[in-house]
Amino acid sequence: MKHMKLRLIVMNFLEYAVWGAYLTSMGRYLASHGLGANIGIFYSIQGIVSLFMPALMGIVADRWIPAQKLLSLCHALAGAFMISAGLYGLMMGDAVQFGMLFTLYTFSVAFFMPTIALSNSVAYISLDKAGLDTVKDFPPIRVFGTVGFIATMWVVDICGFQSTAWQFIVSGALSVLLAMYALSLPECETKKDQQPKSWIEAMGLQAFTLFKQKKMAIFFIFSMLLGVSLQITNGFANPYLGSFEYFPQWSESFGVQHSNILISISQICEALCILLIPFFLKKFGIKNVMLMAMFAWVLRFGLFGTGDPGAGVWMFVLSCIVYGFAFDFFNISGSLYVDQETDPKLRSSAQGIFMMMTNGLGATIGTLSAQAVVNKVVPVADWDMLGIVRNEAGKIMWDTIASDKLIAIQEAANNIWSGWRTAWFIFAAYALVVAILFWIFFEYKHEPNKPASAA
Repeated sequence: MKHMKLRLIVMNFLEYAVWGAYLTSMGRYLASHGLGANIGIFYSIQGIVSLFMPALMGIVADRWIPAQKLLSLCHALAGAFMISAGLYGLMMGDAVQFGMLFTLYTFSVAFFMPTIALSNSVAYISLDKAGLDTVKDFPPIRVFGTVGFIATMWVVDICGFQSTAWQFIVSGALSVLLAMYALSLPECETKKDQQPKSWIEAMGLQAFTLFKQKKMAIFFIFSMLLGVSLQITNGFANPYLGSFEYFPQWSESFGVQHSNILISISQICEALCILLIPFFLKKFGIKNVMLMAMFAWVLRFGLFGTGDPGAGVWMFVLSCIVYGFAFDFFNISGSLYVDQETDPKLRSSAQGIFMMMTNGLGATIGTLSAQAVVNKVVPVADWDMLGIVRNEAGKIMWDTIASDKLIAIQEAANNIWSGWRTAWFIFAAYALVVAILFWIFFEYKHEPNKPASAA
């Protein structure tokens, strides 16, 4: 049993290390290479491919290709395209073109996003075959996925890759490594049946019949609505912290110079919160746990809007702490809920649908909407006028800037900061409305005395 847990720990570590290498820092790379206006598009493509790829690959894993082999194939392709994107970015430098970079990145993400649901399926099936309880034993395994995410965030930050295409190389190399490792994981049998089937059964689309169940339909709808919040801070937190560079009193602060490490507090708390899931699910039930996640998103965005890298840095830190509850109590608990509420034959397909609703529809709508909000409230004209003097290391040389220019820079920076604060408060208000509606419409009778596996 311990041997099986260790093998799944390695799988989860690598799975999320691939993502952590670029997810929180890509926005800064794009902004520093003239592609800042496309940040939302790059992040939204993760949601767009999640509309169909996880569900499609889930069907393939249920019907034709064992999940662990399909996990390997997807990572091999994702890694190859991501390495290609990184090599292109390094070769072109500041002349990098949106079209080519976006195309290579899109193909990589298209094959990576299904692996999140596939890795969950592999873990659940392997734990079942080993006679272990998924609700009790999966969260401590999954926590090492977050450790992997944090590890590559730190590597990219410390190595100075936040503003370079090397982050894509790191991600792609880890993806190829996991592709090889996945082939050593336990066999996940497909569900073959020789009896005659309708075309819906043959394609494995029965999982969509879950929408006929009122509680599951409502659950999936709110999963989509809450999924809107998932990628907002991943895409815009790093560029937002970077905007404080235009304030002399904050330009050299730790949060500005090492934004990835500051943001990684979110993932550290996420790792700790995963361990609380079995207790909270058993004691409070899925509805209350999901509500906790939704209100945590309100705090996540609200504190980002009120903090600063100086005296107000504690608000950024607190925002990162509550992120652990916001992410885990939604994503991990939701995945476990879907696993427990669906027929074993449909587990991979159902996980794909959950992924489609959250990281697909939800994240796509959320990222594009967030970009629209940022473009509306953060004044572009002020960004354009920030002509500043930097040394060879890229540091702003404040003492060489004329006083009249310094005043103009400070005024523009204040306008930008005001716009960012407005954007974060809009995001917080949205999360609050979703939480209230979920509390009203999602009906769930919690039975705390049930065994943990049936909670």
